[in-house]
Amino acid sequence: MKTLKPLNYAPILVAGLMLLVSACSAIPSVEKRRLSAKILAEEKAWQGVVIPAKPFLLQAFYPKVIIPSTTLTVYIEGDGLAWLNRTTPSMNPTPRSFLTLRLALQQPVGNVAYLARPCQFITTSICEPHYWTSRRFSQEVIDATNHALDFLQATFNAQQLQLVGYSGGGAVAALVAVNRDDVALLLTVAGNLDTEAWTTLQGISPLKGSLNPADKTNQLQAIKQIHFSGQMDKVVPVAIAQSFAKKSLLSSDLTLRTFESYNHSCCWVDNWVDIWNDSL
Repeated sequence: MKTLKPLNYAPILVAGLMLLVSACSAIPSVEKRRLSAKILAEEKAWQGVVIPAKPFLLQAFYPKVIIPSTTLTVYIEGDGLAWLNRTTPSMNPTPRSFLTLRLALQQPVGNVAYLARPCQFITTSICEPHYWTSRRFSQEVIDATNHALDFLQATFNAQQLQLVGYSGGGAVAALVAVNRDDVALLLTVAGNLDTEAWTTLQGISPLKGSLNPADKTNQLQAIKQIHFSGQMDKVVPVAIAQSFAKKSLLSSDLTLRTFESYNHSCCWVDNWVDIWNDSL
């Protein structure tokens, strides 16, 4: 009778670890990401401001010179670097591409500000991975965002807000708009507007502890809404905005617009001024 030798898994484990380390090393450090965003903002004479929004501190960027206006447009960041891969959360969700900040910097008209999500750019003791994974749209996240919007509104002395949310920031924008009476426009770019439909479509775990914008459509019916999707988007496919629209009342002022050659990241920034002017 032959005795089988035990398998040696060490080389496999080492190889897997090396791949993970290699992937992580390709990601700019948190400090480099912070610095890159700061440089982008300063090139346009914008300043960074940290907003106390219990239980978080939220990073904002906006112009150093504020022009009097009754309306403030706030761009809300996406999920950022939430995951290293399909199963491994990142240790810090600060974004790498700054797509949302770049959109804000190109806002063609009026006062504008950029608002990051909890634990992006700023790390505090409360920052645990569930706040950029399963609980990314939790009530405490929405409440904190509302506090930050109040701060920005007071800073700009604005009477009404236009909320622009990218990707997961679209969900946050919709959820904060539910309980505000000063939102004149809700605009999303590749917005995750139906999280239940999204997790089902992507075959991933439900976002336990998070709110779903698609459950709040009746409370948004009085707000003008424009939702942009890219036909080639595999991250938040067109079907997600369509699912949200189907759950909305027919009386809602809601427009869906699909861009044929666009995906989740291309080509929003390059064409943003034209997209904005053509849609509003």
